[in-house]
Amino acid sequence: MKKLKAAIVGSGNIGTDLMIKILRHGVNLEIAAMVGIDPTSDGLTRAERLGVATTAGGVEGLLQLPVFRDIDIVFDATSAAAHVKNDALLRQVKPGIRMIDLTPAAIGPYCIPVVNGDAHLDAPNVNMVTCGGQATIPMVAAVNRVAKVHYGEIVASISSKSAGPGTRANIDEFTETTSRAIETLGGATKGKAIIVLNPAEPPLIMRDTVYTLSETAPEDDIARSVEEMATAVQSYVPGYRLKQKVQFDRVADLKIPGVGERLSGIKTSIFLEVEGAAHYLPAYAGNLDIMTSAALQTAERVAARMLRGTAPV
Repeated sequence: MKKLKAAIVGSGNIGTDLMIKILRHGVNLEIAAMVGIDPTSDGLTRAERLGVATTAGGVEGLLQLPVFRDIDIVFDATSAAAHVKNDALLRQVKPGIRMIDLTPAAIGPYCIPVVNGDAHLDAPNVNMVTCGGQATIPMVAAVNRVAKVHYGEIVASISSKSAGPGTRANIDEFTETTSRAIETLGGATKGKAIIVLNPAEPPLIMRDTVYTLSETAPEDDIARSVEEMATAVQSYVPGYRLKQKVQFDRVADLKIPGVGERLSGIKTSIFLEVEGAAHYLPAYAGNLDIMTSAALQTAERVAARMLRGTAPV
C-alpha cells in the first residue's frame, strides 16, 4: 500500500521517539527525513544509522535534500518561536505541505485525537496543544459532555529529566496554550493550566490532576463518561490510566476568577498517570510519549484522507 513520506524537524527526544514510532507503527506514513541543527545529536545519528535522510542544517537544509520534493507531511518538534518561522519557510517552497505542530505555537487549530481528531484533517497546520493538554483535556471534555463545565483546572507533574530544552523554553506558552485549549476543546468557560517539573530521584512517572466545576448532573453519568474517555485515549496511549475512582464534591456560592457570577454545582476531581511506551524514551517520560503518540495518530488520519479521501475509523 502506498505511504506518504514525512519529515521530522527537531532531532531531540520528541523527534527521535516520533521517528521510531513511525518506523515501527506507520501505516499510511513512512519517515523520509530527520532534521536537526546539531550534527552530533543522537537523533540524527540514529536516523542515519536507520537509513533515514538527515541534515543538520535546519529547515533550510531540509529544502536542499533530494527527498524533500516527495515529502507531504512535516512534524515540527522544535519550539514555538521556531515553528512559526519553519512553517512560513516551508510554505514558500511547497504551499500545500501539511504541518503537524508539536510545539505550543498554535498557529493552526488545536487537535486532540479523541476530542476532535477528524475535525481538521484538511487543515494545512494542526497544533497538538501540549503534553499536559493531551493528557487532561479529554477528561474536561468527558465531564462537559454530561454537564456544562464552568471552570477547568489541570496540574501536569512531570519528571524534570523528561523536560528538555524545548519544554523548558516553552513554559509560558505551555500554560497559555493549554489554558485556551481547556476552553476551546474541553468546553470549559474558563481554563487554567499549571505544570510542575519534579526533580525526584528516581524519576517519577507523569501524573496529572484535573479539577472541574460543572453544572449538577448524576455522578454516575460523569464517572462513566470519564472512564469511557480514558479507554478511548488508551487506544493509542496504552500507558494512560485513571489512578483512582473519580471524586465528587458538591459546592455552593463559589467565586471563580475570570468567570463572573458566583457558581454552584459539582466539583469533579480526576487523577491520572501516563506511562510511556519506552520506544526511545524511558517509561517515566509519559509526557513526551503522549505527544508523539497523539501526533502520529493525527498524522495517520491526515495521510489516510490524502491517500483515500476518507479518514480511518
